[in-house]
Amino acid sequence: MTAKRLWLLDVLRGAALLNMLAYHALYDWVYVFGHVSSWYDIGAAGCHMWQQYICWSFILVSGYSFTLARRPWKNGLLVAGCAVVLTVVTVGFMPSESIWFGVLHLNAAAVLLSWALRPLLEKCPAGLGLAVSALLFVLTNQVPQGCLGFETLRLCALPKAWYSPNWFWLGLPDLTKFYSADYFPLIPWLFLFWCGLFLARLWRPRAGLAPRVLRPLALVGRHTLLVYMLHQPVLYGALWLGHALC
Repeated sequence: MTAKRLWLLDVLRGAALLNMLAYHALYDWVYVFGHVSSWYDIGAAGCHMWQQYICWSFILVSGYSFTLARRPWKNGLLVAGCAVVLTVVTVGFMPSESIWFGVLHLNAAAVLLSWALRPLLEKCPAGLGLAVSALLFVLTNQVPQGCLGFETLRLCALPKAWYSPNWFWLGLPDLTKFYSADYFPLIPWLFLFWCGLFLARLWRPRAGLAPRVLRPLALVGRHTLLVYMLHQPVLYGALWLGHALC
């Protein structure tokens, strides 16, 4: 099985996962336990770029991996179940850090939607699909903030009435009453997932064993969901202990 895997995907996934662990550890230390950091600031450009690398790589690789799954609907349901558990735990035990539609929710919804729309997606030429998906991701990047545009480039504001129903899962949240510590709605992130899906039809890396130096990353990347579900309790417990000792 290992010899048949696309090891580059595992390595990219593993690298993103380790970066996520470091990012979340610092977030908890600074914003949950209240320690001062001279450089870690989620509003700063450097931290924002770091966070965006993590989520972009995860979502792109997830879209790519969708094309390799034998039963994507089963994977989608499994991730959906984990997402529900994550919401219940955060709402019940850490209400200030509640997660209503985070990256797991997005991944489950994107997989199930792509599975349902697979006949239509397969009819679309891969190059055109990639270009259109990338364009839609750029144009709708700021839809959850109330406008069209990408990052700090704001093209036009969207009608406020679109946001009053609070369709946060779609990307139209009522920000006066909605908050999610981890928030990845379908718009714009489904389009980035589809970028990975169409990219898989245009380019396929070599299968086989990863180079020896990269095998630890590949191993981590093969167990992403398990590590993701366990990382916050483990991190929180270790940081709580460190906080208590300090």
